[in-house]
Amino acid sequence: QGQRVESGGGSVQSGGSLTRSCACFDYTGGMSWCRQAPGKEREGVAAIGNWDHKSYANSVKGRFTISRDAVKKTLYLKMDSLIPEETAIYYCAAGPREVGSLSPGIYEYWGQGTEVTVSS
Repeated sequence: QGQRVESGGGSVQSGGSLTRSCACFDYTGGMSWCRQAPGKEREGVAAIGNWDHKSYANSVKGRFTISRDAVKKTLYLKMDSLIPEETAIYYCAAGPREVGSLSPGIYEYWGQGTEVTVSS
């Protein structure tokens, strides 16, 4: 699978937007974006599977969009209308299953994670 390189973290004010990217995923099966806030368990926020079927956590529906570019081998997460409670380290994850899932435990390959800070 190679090295995963994440980018697009940073700080934004409440209501703002950020786009995360995760390069070097030569994979067309199940992939996900997960996040872990301080003192909380890691949770899946968006997933994409074979045939590009997408799913989202209820808390982010309508605000987050997951996508991937097979040519660039990159997974993306566009995040709009961010709120302070979404401050966390965001990770990309993939494989080995073909379907996407919001359950972090099924994924075998992980990016290094980058921090997203949303200020009020």
